[in-house]
Formats: sequence, C-alpha cells, structure tokens
Amino acid sequence: MSHTTNPHEAAISLNPATGEEIHRYALENDVDLDRSLHRMEAGFVQWAASSPDARAHVLSQMAATIRRNLEPLALMATREMGKPIGQSRAEVEKCAAVCDWYAEHGPAMLIDERTSIANDKAYVSYLPIGGVLAVMPWNFPYWQVMRGAIPIILAGNAYVLKHAPNVMGCAYLLKDMWADAGLPDGVFSIVNVSNELVSKAILDRRIAAVTVTGSVRAGSAIAAQAGAALKKSVLELGGSDPFIVLADADLEGAVQAAVVGRFQNTGQVCIAAKRIIVEQPIHQEFTERFLAKVQELKVGDPEEEENYFGPMARYDLRDELDSQVQATIEQGANVLMGGAKLDKPGNFYAPTVLSAVTPGMVAFDQEIFGPVASLISADNATHAIALANASEFGLSGAIWTSNEGNARAFARQIQTGGVFVNGFSASDPRVPIGGVKKSGYGRELSHFGVREFMNAQTVWFGRV
Repeated sequence: MSHTTNPHEAAISLNPATGEEIHRYALENDVDLDRSLHRMEAGFVQWAASSPDARAHVLSQMAATIRRNLEPLALMATREMGKPIGQSRAEVEKCAAVCDWYAEHGPAMLIDERTSIANDKAYVSYLPIGGVLAVMPWNFPYWQVMRGAIPIILAGNAYVLKHAPNVMGCAYLLKDMWADAGLPDGVFSIVNVSNELVSKAILDRRIAAVTVTGSVRAGSAIAAQAGAALKKSVLELGGSDPFIVLADADLEGAVQAAVVGRFQNTGQVCIAAKRIIVEQPIHQEFTERFLAKVQELKVGDPEEEENYFGPMARYDLRDELDSQVQATIEQGANVLMGGAKLDKPGNFYAPTVLSAVTPGMVAFDQEIFGPVASLISADNATHAIALANASEFGLSGAIWTSNEGNARAFARQIQTGGVFVNGFSASDPRVPIGGVKKSGYGRELSHFGVREFMNAQTVWFGRV
C-alpha cells in the first residue's frame, strides 16, 4: 500500500463528509498483476485440494475474525464512502453472519449428486474451475464483496478482487481478515489496477470467469471481453425496483418499509424501492404518511449515531443525481421535499420526494442512485404491474397487499429477479439474488451462487 503523488496513478480514498484525503493507493502495473495471478494460481491448487469441511472451518474462523474487528471495519466504511455508522456496523455483522451460514450449510452443496441412471451408475460432481475475477462497487464495500466471495471460495475457487478506487481501505482490511482466518495465500487477492489491466486480466489463462456488480455500461463492456475469451460471467447491474402498494395493504407497514427500502445507505442501493407505485384510492394518505416519516430522519456526519443520512459517496455522483432530479422536475414532476444539494461541506444531498412521476421522465426511466424517492399513482392493480414492468431494469421488487393469493399471482407477472411480498428487497444467503433484462444475469447467494462458478461434471460407469 505505497503512496504516490500522481492522482492518475493512484486509487484515492476521500472522506465524502469532509472532502479530506484519507489515503492514496498506488496503482499496480502489469508486472504486479502477473505476480498476483501467479500467487492466486498457487493458492488455488492448494485450496481446490482441500475438503469442503476444511473450507467451512475457514469460513467459521472468518466470521469470528470479522466480529473481533467490527468497529475498525465499520469506521473504515463510514469514512471512505459515507455510510452512517450504525448501518456500517450492520453491514459488517451481515458479512460475519453469511460466513456462519455457509460454514454450516455449504458443504452439503458440494456433495456428489445422484441421477436417475439405474443402480447409481452415474452422478454429478461439482468441481472448482479456478480464479474468478470480481469487479465490485463501493456502496456496500464489504457485503458486495463477501456475498460473492464466500460461495466462490467455498466452492474451492480463488477470488481476485478489483474493488472501487474510493474504498480500497475496506478492500485491504478484508484481505487482512481472510489471512487471519487461515485462508491460504492467494485464494483471496486484490488487484489495484487500471481498466486496461482489468481487460488484460480477463484474457489471462489463469482467470477462469468474471463477476461484476456495477453499472450497465461497465457490466456490458466486461461481459463482452469475457465472452470473447469464452469465459463465463455473472452480472448484477442497475436497478429501478418497483415498490407496489395496493389499496388493501397494511398502510403503516408499507410506509415504514418504503422509507427504509428507499433511503437506507443514503439511497445508494441497487435493490432499493426506487419507484414507489401506489394504487390511487390510498395514494394521498400514503404520500402524507411517507413524507412525515422521512422528515423525522436526520442528515449529517455519518460518524454521529443519530444521523440516518450521510453524504453521497462522491461529489460527481451527487452532481449527477441533482441533474436527474432537475430534469425530472422540468418534465413535470412535483417536489414534495428536498430537491437540491445541501449547502454544507461534503457531498450531501437533501432527502428528496418527487410526486406525479410518470413513464418517460428521467426519475422513472433511469436508475436514481441516491436519496430520492419517486411516487407514482396507479389506477388499479393491473396498471400498477404494467408500470412496474415499464422499465429496462429487472433486479428486484416488492408488492404490498393483504391478499396472499393475489400476491402470488401478481409476483409471477412482475419482471424481476426477486419479488418481496409485504416487505422490501433484501439479500439473504438462503435465497438467490440477481436480475433480468438490463439488470444482468446469473445469481449470487444460496446454492445457486456456489454452483455458478463450478464444473458440473458427469461421471458415468459402464456406458457403452
């Protein structure tokens, strides 16, 4: 983690609440990349030969290591990307919990699978494939990494992290945690390289597959390179999740879930309630209650416990968000709250609620990644589902109704990778996460995440 004075040759960590520089991490060159991949390959050979139970033991140790270091991990996330400290602690604990879950349930996912071939003459083995390059974002600097890394590592693969430049401190802390937990050298590694060298890594024979969480533009470019090299990719890209509230819903519960589902992590969440679609008979009451809840939440220094909103992670992201809001207003949306940058140091944006948002407006059609909620009126349930599907994204969504039978039927009509009934979108190791349409393809978490990067090898005795 050496210093450099040239900003074009460094990943720079800045405190988004103050603008102060935290650290500069020198970018690695092609020689450094080659060394990292060499260590990764050696580590993979050792790790792939280990038993599932041995791998599970390392995951258990990782959970304990994370919990021992909860405060420094949380504080680093808060200082590097502005996450309110309580939410940073929750993210760190979630990483420990997913280690525990896979340590308990993961080995069973790697057992040879029987087939319908008579007399057990054929079975399927799940075998590791090698090094997986992971290009990860900044918004959940630990969870986004760990939710993919743990299934990949459990499978016997090696994980090569290219993290977002503004959260490299979080990346190196994670690497230290894995070493302390007993993971062999090279099985979890970091490559702090330019986009050009990311492309070179994708082409390298030692990289077997690629996983990306990020923008549509980045995911499309990396997937094209992986495809040209005949390497598998998994993409979790943008989202503009619908949050549908029907007239028979528990209104107070729906309001509370919508507030958390939209504004946690200062609204910088892929699976967030970005388009809140409310059936017309309850739209006005929902709006009034929603505004009242949001107005109770405080904005300020993310290291102060009472603040729910921190700064946005980068000033350019805040400025882009403001441009989207202003364009939506010009298109005819109403500002019920906020709608502007806050006049204070740091990358703060006022919690914002827009109403009368309709298809064709920026806030409806584009991903809005920040503390902005769009309220949309639906004539009825059929109209609500049509509005939900009128998006190029399909990551996740939610529907609130007291009729479980209707909920099951409606869920099948919503074009997303996940539907949460009477809740808000979330990631959990017990179920897969992933999208359709421009939100990407492939799945993370559960047994799906383990098997995405494995060779399902058929073994058949006596076939002639």
